[in-house]
Amino acid sequence: MTAPPGRSRFGIGRWVVATVLVLMFASVLMVEAYVNAEFAPDSAQTTGGAGSIPESVQNGGPIIDTTNGGARSFGLPKKTIALTFDDGPDPRWTPAIDAVLRKHHVPGTFFVVGTQVARHPDIVRDLVNAGDEIGIHSFTHPQMVKLPKWRQEIEYSHTQMAIVNATGRKSNLLRFPYSSTVAAIDDDNWKLMRDAGRLGYLTILTESDSKDWDKPGVDKILDNATPKDDTGTISLWHDAGGDRSQTVAALDRFIPLMKERGFEFVTVSEGLRRTLAERDPAASVTGNPPATKADRQRGLALTAAIAIADRTVDGLAVLFLIVGVLTVIRTLALFILAARHARKRRSAAWTWGERVTDPVSVIVPAYNEKEGIEAAVQSLADGDHVGGIEVVVVDDGSSDNTADLVRAMRLPNVRVVQIPNGGKPNALNTGVAMASHDLIVMVDGDTVFEKESLGRLVQPFADPRVGAVAGNVKVGNRNSLVARWQHIEYVIGFNLDRRLYDVLRCMPTIPGAIGAFRREALRQAGGMSHDTLAEDTDVTMALCRAGWHVVYEERARAWTEAPATLKQLWTQRYRWSYGTMQAMWKHRRSLFERGPSGRFGRLGLPLVALFGVALPLLAPIIDLLTIYGLVFLDRTETLIAWVAMLGLQFITAAVAFRLDKEKITPLWTLPLQQFAYRQLMYLVLIQSGLTALTGARLRWHKLRRAGTAGAAAPAGVAGVQAVGPVPVVDPVKPLGRDELVRPRGVASVPPNPYLDTPAQRDQDFLQASKHGILP
Repeated sequence: MTAPPGRSRFGIGRWVVATVLVLMFASVLMVEAYVNAEFAPDSAQTTGGAGSIPESVQNGGPIIDTTNGGARSFGLPKKTIALTFDDGPDPRWTPAIDAVLRKHHVPGTFFVVGTQVARHPDIVRDLVNAGDEIGIHSFTHPQMVKLPKWRQEIEYSHTQMAIVNATGRKSNLLRFPYSSTVAAIDDDNWKLMRDAGRLGYLTILTESDSKDWDKPGVDKILDNATPKDDTGTISLWHDAGGDRSQTVAALDRFIPLMKERGFEFVTVSEGLRRTLAERDPAASVTGNPPATKADRQRGLALTAAIAIADRTVDGLAVLFLIVGVLTVIRTLALFILAARHARKRRSAAWTWGERVTDPVSVIVPAYNEKEGIEAAVQSLADGDHVGGIEVVVVDDGSSDNTADLVRAMRLPNVRVVQIPNGGKPNALNTGVAMASHDLIVMVDGDTVFEKESLGRLVQPFADPRVGAVAGNVKVGNRNSLVARWQHIEYVIGFNLDRRLYDVLRCMPTIPGAIGAFRREALRQAGGMSHDTLAEDTDVTMALCRAGWHVVYEERARAWTEAPATLKQLWTQRYRWSYGTMQAMWKHRRSLFERGPSGRFGRLGLPLVALFGVALPLLAPIIDLLTIYGLVFLDRTETLIAWVAMLGLQFITAAVAFRLDKEKITPLWTLPLQQFAYRQLMYLVLIQSGLTALTGARLRWHKLRRAGTAGAAAPAGVAGVQAVGPVPVVDPVKPLGRDELVRPRGVASVPPNPYLDTPAQRDQDFLQASKHGILP
């Protein structure tokens, strides 16, 4: 069959959205890793040979000029001190240090780290406005000699752009991380200086090192920084990198002491100007020349990228905490309430009341279900419910021989109704109208029941407050890895959750594969609606709002055929997720109502929103931060955290399997589930959310069936299998658009108002989805 127009574009769009989201987050994490110096070596410097260094440099001062291919060095005039500060700006210590400078009316030269400038531009701007000078110390504080040349230039240029964005000025002064005095220059560092000179930078080293980074105490810092004679000096201090309280205290004492000795404090460029003026009185040096408009624009773009990365990662960290809290809350709630539910139901004294013996009508909507319809119908017709069973198969315009196969079975308690294709809600409503009894069971056409399931499913109706019952859905075709993952999900995510919702009396969904209803409850709820793609969730929420109890009967088991491929799984879960969002939006007014509706709105809807939508949507954060941690952070700690999360899932799974009396053998696939299945579910929810917000149309997709629903069911459950050709039966006259097969004494059902599209199930557009679920 040729795909309907637009389907290929829709499929491409799905992957485009997924790819864009992945690339966006990957880019943000890469930027964050870069600005946090995760890509660069960060270690102490080692000294090598010095054979290539000119003697004039080796015996010269701490200001080295290699611009224009030269090799000159300069010192400061006598009785002159240039206070220099590395590694800032720091939001706490840089302002504290500058306050000391302002107190004593002296300037400083701050060699800044670009990433910190981008994060704290106001601090650097205040420094410049106060008369201080700014120099470049690199962007991420790496060991520069270990970087390739292109990375070195990026370190300079990105720091330059950050300074320009903060101050509107550039810097010609450069100090490499881990650099010290002229005596420590080796061949590698000399090459670094020459390359920097070609870019127009002056390299600034030190002559006296306070060694405040070692926190030796205020007196020792003073001793280290104090010049031994009247020679001018460039003094090294730090305004970041940890607790700098000793630096602040020492500086407050150092400046007055040096002034008493007759020293004058200058910036590096002013000190160099005075040195040059001794030879040429007209000489001028500008350490921070004005930047061009283009430079300012580039600086703004860089700073914006870093801000976005920082805010995103901060947000991810908060969301990670939320995910962790929600996961723990959900796990504890499941353990406590599910265990309580199991103990109560397995108690010898537990009973729903007097045995329900009322007859049951089973509605089986079917569209092209030839692969499994016989087994499904046979298992229903053979049920052991003492009150009697009527099976109504509603063929919803099948293009195969589904109806013929059921008729050929010639079962006395089975009727076949054929109607024009109108979608599953219409088929269910037709079946309910034609049912002879007041207890209604709705079953998917690929589902196989255990012999006792029908009788067990209707027993909760002994309580007159119960309006609907959810059964226990089992995956029958567990032969593939994808199906095993769904089996785990069914046991944990569906059946375990239903125990919790049962205890809290806010069941949000009766599964389409096995659910029972009172006719009166369905009438009050308005029947099965076309308003959403999840008609089972929609009607269940309506029942809860109407005040009916919706309960879970774990012993009523039905075996369904789960999607066998990732593509089919995507199609199914996309419909489920989108339909659930539609149903939540449809019933949003219950949040503000009183009575049973308000109780469900303020308890059931938030639980579904938190655990059914928000938690799965936020769960990818765990994977993102795990990958980030494995690549850029401590691998051991990251692995421990990931294994702990996996262990929590395994414990939850083991409890769920034990409560459901399932073998835990399939849980060996749980670790593998983290690397494919979960990511698929993430994308499904994301796409569902985008569909809901944008109002894109969503078609009903028919899954391919193989008739393997009963493959893993207990012996004798799988029903019959067709062998040989289908027996010839009387042909059925095709029905007109408004015609229906009418049983004895049952009123007709009005035509489906949504039959304005071709009679194909995958083109059954839902009116409610044409403009999205949000305004």
